[in-house]
Amino acid sequence: MSDKHDHLHQHHEHEHEGHEHHGLVEVTLLLEDEHLDALDEVAAEISRELKQPWDRGAVVRLALSEFFSRRGKMT
Repeated sequence: MSDKHDHLHQHHEHEHEGHEHHGLVEVTLLLEDEHLDALDEVAAEISRELKQPWDRGAVVRLALSEFFSRRGKMT
């Protein structure tokens, strides 16, 4: 049990590493090249539609929100 608790504690600490920006935590993701192209395209489309700048991070957050919402993990 101690090993399991230590692993969970280390995981919890790791989740909070990085730089926070207005409630956001900086993380590193490994994505395929075509995902970057698609993120840039969607960011440009949304930026035009909403007349405000969107970046890759904003598109990723939107996509994750929709994904988790469909799975009942977010409201």
